[in-house]
This record gives sequence, C-alpha cells and structure tokens, in this order.
Amino acid sequence: MKTLEEPMIKKETPTDYEIHPLIKQRWSPRAFSENPISEKELKQLFEAGRWAASSNNFQPWRIIYGIKGTDVYNRIFKCLDEFNQGWNKTTQVLLLGAFKKTNKKGKENFHALHDLGQFMANLSIQAQSMGIAIHQMAGVDFKMAIKEFEFPEDYHVATAVAIGYYGGDIETLPEDLQEKELQKERKRKPQEEFIFNGNFKE
Repeated sequence: MKTLEEPMIKKETPTDYEIHPLIKQRWSPRAFSENPISEKELKQLFEAGRWAASSNNFQPWRIIYGIKGTDVYNRIFKCLDEFNQGWNKTTQVLLLGAFKKTNKKGKENFHALHDLGQFMANLSIQAQSMGIAIHQMAGVDFKMAIKEFEFPEDYHVATAVAIGYYGGDIETLPEDLQEKELQKERKRKPQEEFIFNGNFKE
C-alpha cells in the first residue's frame, strides 16, 4: 500500500466557525510529490465527481485527463498559459474541465458552469481524503483546447486542473512562487461581505 506523504508546508486556516477537517486542511499547492497517481485513484476521484448534484441531473461536465509521461498529458500542457506551464513541473495528472452549454432541448443551460463546479468540489474533497492535492487553473487557452480535443461547438472548456500528492519540493518552483507557497495563513473574505439575510449590499 502506498505511504502518503505529509505536506511539507502546513497551512493555517483561521475559520470563524468549525468546519470539516477535509475542508479546513485543503489547499492548492504548485509543487507536488513525485509519487505517481494511479488509474484506480483517478477513477475514485472521478466517481466522487460523478455523484455531484446537477440541474435536472443533466451532468453537463466533461473531463479530459492525462497522466504525466503520456501524449494526452502533453497535449493538455500545451493548452496552459505560459505562467501555468512555468510551475507545472511535478504535476502528476492534468485535467481539462469542460461543460455542455445546451440542455437536451438545445436551449442554453445557464447552470452548467455551476454544475461543473459541483463536480470539482466533490472531486476536491475526495482527493483531500486520499492525501491528494489539486490546483485549479483559469489560465488555459480554451480555444486551443477545444480544437485540440475536438469538442463540438456547444461545449466550453472552463478550467485546467493540476493533480498530485502533497509533499512537493518548493525548490522546483520559480523563486516568486516559492514565497507564495511558504505563506502560512490562508485568507478568505468574512461572511458579512458576501452573505446577506435580506437585500444585496456592496
């Protein structure tokens, strides 16, 4: 059985209320352990995503994945923007997260992006339970990805995702990102800035 590596960097999550440890401990590294991710482990992550909620149970998400050392991995990598290519040295798996823009009647599905987010949230928590980290990336050339992987016109590639075990060596990263990786405390806006028991407020 594979021995999971502990994160080399411990993050502090100053929550105002108690939350589940899997949520509290999760963070998005850019340096991953060299331990490979197996097909079986990926199937477990995808199974968690599979059971995410979606509007009308349309399940509009579509996932392209590649394991390090394979042609698909390299094809996904070339769709990343220059910044994200710069730090993806130890990533063991790359994903593209896409969604179908229309419903079964051919009308726009306004909820599809939300549903892809639900898929990734499930996958993220499952990954955390297995000692696996994920880092979601907006920096992907979606037009290139659509062409590269022959998506039909009614699909959109929204994000790319880097996956690997915690425990990576930050010296594999550019110096400016090493500093970010070493930041101890995670930060979030207070609830009062985005949750309202009544009318919206700026």
